Amino acid sequence: MALLLWLIAVVLVVGGIVMAVRGEVIAGIAVVIVGFLVGPGGVSVFT
Repeated sequence: MALLLWLIAVVLVVGGIVMAVRGEVIAGIAVVIVGFLVGPGGVSVFT
């Protein structure tokens, strides 16, 4: 389960960075924050 959460978090953070670079800064920041919340290394919303 931790590996799955880590992969989801990485995809969200990378996607958020790409969104921010393309001009959608607020949406990109929001996706990065969600990625940090999902990630097993930080505060996980599932535990």
